[in-house]
Amino acid sequence: MEARMTNPAYVLPSAMEGVGGLLQAVNEGDLAHELQELVALRASQINGCGVGVHGHVHNLARAGESAERISAVAAWRDAPFFTAAERAALDLAEHVTRLADRTAPSVPDELWDEVAAHFDERQLSALILVISLENLFNRMSTTVREPAGLTPD
Repeated sequence: MEARMTNPAYVLPSAMEGVGGLLQAVNEGDLAHELQELVALRASQINGCGVGVHGHVHNLARAGESAERISAVAAWRDAPFFTAAERAALDLAEHVTRLADRTAPSVPDELWDEVAAHFDERQLSALILVISLENLFNRMSTTVREPAGLTPD
């Protein structure tokens, strides 16, 4: 498959500068890199973004995550491989990503309380930014039909 065009974030240099600033802010939140990759992978799976799925699987494997945990992200509720904090973060990723499916608040108070019990405000801010940015990246990549596996490493 060939992309319709170059990813907009690469076409417009100011976009990458803005994204770079947001990614720097994420790193200031002291959120574990592996957790960032797990929630980004889950958002990419939900959005059907091959580029995101491919990239985050690759990043998780390179970070030393087991194939067992990586392959179970799509079914994290039924897999014993995730901590309570990771489960809360994955649940948040699903709620934030599935805004169009809303029949209730986008993030119910019960979920918010669960996530806030595991992460301080800086980490929670980083978590929200990671999930939001991944949704942005997924939307750009799927719109231009960017093929998986061809992005810079």
